[in-house]
Amino acid sequence: MLRISESNLKFNQSVKTTEFDRIKGVWRVQTEELEYHSRWLIVATGENAEPVIPDIAGYEKFRGTILHTSEYKSGSKFKNQRVLVIGCGNSGMEVSLDLCRHNAIPHMVVRNTVHVLPREMFGMSTFGIAMALLKWLPLRWVDKFLLLLASFILGNTDQLGLKRPKTGPIELKNVTGKTPVLDVGALSQIKSGKIKVMEGVKEITRSGVKFMDGQEKKFESIILATGYKSNVPTWLKGCDFFTKDGMPAPPFPDGWKGGNGLYTVGFTRRGLLGTASDAVKIARDIGDQWKTIMENSKSCDSHVIILGRSW
Repeated sequence: MLRISESNLKFNQSVKTTEFDRIKGVWRVQTEELEYHSRWLIVATGENAEPVIPDIAGYEKFRGTILHTSEYKSGSKFKNQRVLVIGCGNSGMEVSLDLCRHNAIPHMVVRNTVHVLPREMFGMSTFGIAMALLKWLPLRWVDKFLLLLASFILGNTDQLGLKRPKTGPIELKNVTGKTPVLDVGALSQIKSGKIKVMEGVKEITRSGVKFMDGQEKKFESIILATGYKSNVPTWLKGCDFFTKDGMPAPPFPDGWKGGNGLYTVGFTRRGLLGTASDAVKIARDIGDQWKTIMENSKSCDSHVIILGRSW
C-alpha cells in the first residue's frame, strides 16, 4: 500500500521546470532549491492555476487602482468609490454585491451570455439537485428543469442585461467549463439599480472607461473578474500531452493519463466530480503498478511526485 506521511509533503516549493528523462526513465522536477526524480508525475495544478489578465487598450493610462479578484479582500477600501467590475461570473457577481454592502457604486461589465441560477431550490443546493437528477434523467431534461425553476424564482434575466446562452447550464459546463452563476443576492441589487450592468469595454482612459455602446464613465477603481487559466505550459517541457492552453489534449474522460507515468487531475472542466473521477483512476492505476513492482522486487525506491498549488 502507498502511504503519504507529513514528512513527504514539501510546501513553498515553486516548480521551475519539469521534463521526462528518457535515458533514466524518470521525471525530473526542478524547484528553486532541489531537483526531484520520480517514476510517476501527477499534474494537479488544475485548470485555474493563475489569473487571466485581458488585453484591453489603455491599461497604462489609468490613474486609479486596477486589481484582479485574486487580490480582492473586502469592499471596505472602495467605500463611496465608483468601481468597474469586468466580468459577470460568480466572482464578478459576488464582488459587485460586496461592493454594494460597503457603499461603493459598482458597475459590472457583461460581455457574453451567462446562466444565472438560484443558489438553492426547495431548500437544497441547486447543484446537488442537478447531480441527483442526472442519475435518473437525460442531461437536457435536467437543464430544462433548472431553467424552468430559475425563470420562476429569478424572473427573466434577459431584461436585466444578463442574456442566457442557448445551451443549457449543465451541458455548457461540461462542454466549455463555464460554470453557471449561483445568485447569492446580486440579482436583487441589479434589479434595484444599485449594480449597473454595462456592455463590453472598448478602452481604459486616464480617469475611466469607454464602452462598446459609446458610453464613457469615470471610475476610481477597476476590478478584473476575468477568471483563471492553466499554467502547465510555463513549466512542463518536452511534452505534447498538453495543448498550448494548458489542458490535456485527449477529451474527457481520457485526459487523466498520458505516457511515461504522467497523470493529470483537475482538468476535466467538471468540477469536483471530475476531479474525484480522475483521482480514483490514478490511484488504482499507480497502485496496480506498485503491486507488480513489489511482487518482482524485494525492495523498491520508486516515488510519486504530485504537483499541486495552494492559495
